Amino acid sequence: MSETKTKPTAASVPEFIATVEPPSKRGDAEELDALFRKVTGEEPVMWGTSIIGYGSYHYNYASGREGDWMRAGFSPRKARHSLYLMGRYCDEATGAKVDALLVRLGKHKTGASCVYVNKLADVDLAVLEEIVGICWDAMNRKYPG
Repeated sequence: MSETKTKPTAASVPEFIATVEPPSKRGDAEELDALFRKVTGEEPVMWGTSIIGYGSYHYNYASGREGDWMRAGFSPRKARHSLYLMGRYCDEATGAKVDALLVRLGKHKTGASCVYVNKLADVDLAVLEEIVGICWDAMNRKYPG
């Protein structure tokens, strides 16, 4: 079984955010960091070279694969921000709540465990905050600290 390649590092989150280009993406990253800190109450940690994570949990799948991952996080990528919202998949009720809110979020795309946003000006930040909170609560229920 292969090991997870992306792991927490000692790199500085503020120093990483200061390098994000262009400046508009940097501003979005600062705003996302503030939102995730507010909702989670956690200090961020760099995961790998470009993912900012909040909290962590240990997973162990029936397949035997196990590892550690962030409970929530984001990566300010050049094309679009990747928002890691694992709580969306904790249970059907949480998934349904998040899906209903995604309709009101604004311009976005979804992937396996990510929501992709080009820029924060495209979305309703109050809805995003609610989504992050619902996902955070679901992760804490499924993987109690």
